[in-house]
Amino acid sequence: MTIAETRAAEDVIGTAISSMGSGNGSPTKIPVYRYISPDFAKVEIEKVFAKAWLVACSVDHVAEAGDYYEYRAGPYSVLIVRGDDGELRAFQNACRHRGNIICEGAGSGITELRCMYHNWTWDLRGRLRQVPSRKGFGTLRNDDLPLLAARVDTWGRIVFVNLDVDAMSLAEYLEGVPEDAAWIDPDVYRCTRVITTTVPANWKVLSEGFSETYHVQCLHQEMLGSIDDINAGQFLWERHGVSKQRYGVPSPRLGRHVDPQVVWDSFIVTQGMRMGINESCPVPELADGQTVQELIADGIRGVLTARGVDVSHLDTDQITTLNQYNLFPNVTVLYNVDSLSVMYALPGASVDESVFTVLHFERTAAADSPRAQPQQHDIPAGMQVFGNVINQDVELLRNAQRGLRQPGLTHLSLSSEECRIINNHRTLERYCGISPSEMTGGPVR
Repeated sequence: MTIAETRAAEDVIGTAISSMGSGNGSPTKIPVYRYISPDFAKVEIEKVFAKAWLVACSVDHVAEAGDYYEYRAGPYSVLIVRGDDGELRAFQNACRHRGNIICEGAGSGITELRCMYHNWTWDLRGRLRQVPSRKGFGTLRNDDLPLLAARVDTWGRIVFVNLDVDAMSLAEYLEGVPEDAAWIDPDVYRCTRVITTTVPANWKVLSEGFSETYHVQCLHQEMLGSIDDINAGQFLWERHGVSKQRYGVPSPRLGRHVDPQVVWDSFIVTQGMRMGINESCPVPELADGQTVQELIADGIRGVLTARGVDVSHLDTDQITTLNQYNLFPNVTVLYNVDSLSVMYALPGASVDESVFTVLHFERTAAADSPRAQPQQHDIPAGMQVFGNVINQDVELLRNAQRGLRQPGLTHLSLSSEECRIINNHRTLERYCGISPSEMTGGPVR
């Protein structure tokens, strides 16, 4: 289903926006204090990260009975467990006796949830099972002290949690996003690895680096030969946004007549592994009427076919378009037909620091393919491990955060091309109870 069809079907409140924007109106002004104020960071923790649906892990982490995964967001810890009845549950990770954390990290094969401090024990459904030396507590009923519940649900192979048990459902929260992405078949992906590191920038600075293509022309010039960064259409729902970026075609910034070798080289440098090519080489001879984009699409199909994945029903644009969903408050979902990356930024130890996590998924042959066993990689800050393009994004962030600390800079000035960032801030205001809006300017409506 196309974005336009989704909008009609869902009757959502949204706006379709071209990548370059209308040019009418004025820049949107956003207060800088939101990125550097410890007081505002506390408000975000209490009103956003305790209330919004957040990506926690993959279904592959908790696919079988006895699997568990600890998700941390700022001071919060959520324990996600696959019960012996097959149900996925989430609990606030705290013993009902003295508050000790019950489980850390991830694992499998457990049959109960046991606090290692005083040996209180719950079953995998969160029901209190054992209290040592019970008589010292007087009247103590097991039913009165279950583990404190959190909400949990899935979209495709992505697991979301919410500490607010009264929150809207995940389906309602995600608005038209799942329907818009349904043609990609989200259930066929499996999580193979998770990378986590610390970044010297506020979580919003990190997240916003993956919420616009305006910076491509400067920071990622090697991409210009193989991405249409100008005509990447964007769409906003109430809380979320998406951009559709065509690859295998040159940026209009390079002019009308771009040598096919330039397009080919650019794609190899930035994502040649998708075609099974890791080094520059001459562009293969094109058949009459064939484009480099079609050649690239055929290369991606070939790699997938060798893995037993059939994408013959998808056309060239579907094969080569990156579908980039930005979910409030902190998630970027990058859907390709061959892989999926889920990136999220969380508050770090200070307002000038964040925790960056990337879940990488590979496409499999069918929705009933066996689970993967995700490998966890905890990377020291500053190491370059994400690939050329994302490494460039992350490397820049130290200076981005330093710049925000300059006393004369009170507001940021954003273009309509950066509409997904603007939309995220408007949603942030609603969650934080900021009314009237502190944001000024913007396009003429």
